Amino acid sequence: MARSVWKGPFLDYHLFKKLRKATLHKESKTRKRQKQITLWSRRSVIIPQIIGFKVNLYNGKKFVSFIISEEMIGHKMGEFAPTRSRVTHKAKTK
Repeated sequence: MARSVWKGPFLDYHLFKKLRKATLHKESKTRKRQKQITLWSRRSVIIPQIIGFKVNLYNGKKFVSFIISEEMIGHKMGEFAPTRSRVTHKAKTK
């Protein structure tokens, strides 16, 4: 079931604080370092203010890195960091 429109998109408060801190440092020399954010919140929704940020998202085992684009707005962060890996069987050699 989808979230109510009147509530707005869900965004964890600690994620909001990280984004605010990163956007305040736009004019500083460390902008490239500030454009990369490490997150654990897979349940948060991607909002337009995050476009262009490089996100390291934890999938339960390691951090998966991706860049936020316009097509991702409205989707949850966890959709872009898969938690399960594909099983590949070893090929037989003769």
